[in-house]
Amino acid sequence: MAQVWQKWRWDGLGLSIAGLCLFHCLITMALLTILASAGGALLNPIIHEIGLGLAILLGVLALGKGFRAHGLFMPAFIGALGIGMMGGALTLPHGAMEITWTVIGVVFLGLGHFLNHRAKG
Repeated sequence: MAQVWQKWRWDGLGLSIAGLCLFHCLITMALLTILASAGGALLNPIIHEIGLGLAILLGVLALGKGFRAHGLFMPAFIGALGIGMMGGALTLPHGAMEITWTVIGVVFLGLGHFLNHRAKG
């Protein structure tokens, strides 16, 4: 059981955070459609900046550790591409394009974590 936890510790945490980000983006879009007044709190830039900071930190830890373990660049490259898309989305005005690029970035980051986990096995 301890080996399973060790194997999933960083990638599992990264995938969990990616899932929470995806959930946040989709819920924000839904709430903005239903309740325009909820948009102000959920679209606060600090939420996105902190989330991106966590994504970068966990990405460096998990994908870097995976690279050292298996020596494959692809998981780290795909994860970094996702983080770049998420960072780029922060430069866009709030709206459909920002959400679209953030979701695509989260999917790429999650794919990087998934590939990293598979490469360890």
